[in-house]
Amino acid sequence: MKLKRFLLRYYPPGIILEYELRDKTREMKEIDLLHLTPETDIEVLVNQIVFEEPLINDNRKPQLRRLIYKLIEKQETQSNSEFYLFKILRAHILPLTNCAFNKSGDKFITGSYDRTCKVWNTLTGDELLSLEGHRNVVYAIAFNNPYGDKIVTGSFDKTAKLWNAEEGDLLHTFRGHATEIVCLSFDPQGAVIATGSMDNTARLWDVETGECLHSLLGHTAEIVSLNFDTQGQRIITGSFDHTVKVWDVRNGRCIHTLSGHHGEISSTQFNFSSDLCISGSIDRTAKIWDVAHGRCIHTLRGHNDEILDVTFSSTGSKLATASADSTARVYNTMTGACQAILMGHEGEISKLQFNPQGNKIVTASSDKNACIWDVETGDCMQVLDGHTDEIFSCAFNYEGDTIITGSKDNTCRIWKA
Repeated sequence: MKLKRFLLRYYPPGIILEYELRDKTREMKEIDLLHLTPETDIEVLVNQIVFEEPLINDNRKPQLRRLIYKLIEKQETQSNSEFYLFKILRAHILPLTNCAFNKSGDKFITGSYDRTCKVWNTLTGDELLSLEGHRNVVYAIAFNNPYGDKIVTGSFDKTAKLWNAEEGDLLHTFRGHATEIVCLSFDPQGAVIATGSMDNTARLWDVETGECLHSLLGHTAEIVSLNFDTQGQRIITGSFDHTVKVWDVRNGRCIHTLSGHHGEISSTQFNFSSDLCISGSIDRTAKIWDVAHGRCIHTLRGHNDEILDVTFSSTGSKLATASADSTARVYNTMTGACQAILMGHEGEISKLQFNPQGNKIVTASSDKNACIWDVETGDCMQVLDGHTDEIFSCAFNYEGDTIITGSKDNTCRIWKA
């Protein structure tokens, strides 16, 4: 085996080794540096990596050192810059349902009650494509990140559709659900699509052939949230039956049922390492689960109304919850301790997301504002105001220098640092 080159992964920080086998084929290996901070002793880290990784020898140390400096530098950028309103897009004639970036952030998509999904150029604000063909609300949408050349749309018409993101051609229509599709996702390799429906089932579809690979049966109420793990080997589904289920993607079998909530599940997510997942519920709590053993590690209390969204930071060291009580909370994943309460909104918070660097959170609220918060102090750094109706969607791009907000006022706003 021979090391050919290093590749950088900024968020979460890591170094990817591309190496050649005897038969000249190339493979990749990832070294995760999830605990990298500006305070890290770089010499110790370089020595440790060289000691543990047979592909890297001593004469690669200077190169390795430079790469680690670059990763740290990236974490420190834009820590204090303000965001300004860059563009207002009057996106659809009827209300928006969701919006999502591609990985590079130069394109984003919007779904709407007008039965279309539109593709936009982030830099110019131009509409690139209108994906038409659904017969009801387009509710759930996603790019096949990191590639960004395909889009999947899920609709209240009971179907999902796969589109070419460049030309807008319809590639497949996935039929089989009995009622509305409300959540979906590509696996990290872009080979499988998962759809979740109000018919209590999730389905896995082959992107290439359009075939249904597996039906995930077992929930006794609507599935409203689903997520693949980082490797694409397992999937979690969150349901109104108060449980989360962990499934094996390869055979469609249920590995664990995570029980313990006393109300409907609203949101779920894996951490980057995929050894933990979180669930938020209308029972006002969130739970951290050990995925391998199917047991609850922490129950996060403190909100006095329904939890509507949960999310991990990119490294997984922190997590945040958004609630109908108009606050958000930041927790330490390891200890389950609440380390900040984000107070200032005057209406429920339906969505929140960490920036890739993990030092800011953006929240979307029914009070018509989005806010940017300092993760460490819990202070509101900036209010993104101007929408004239509730905001239900907010997202950072991969670099963390652009935010998109979607509102019931039928507009999307692009904010730049």
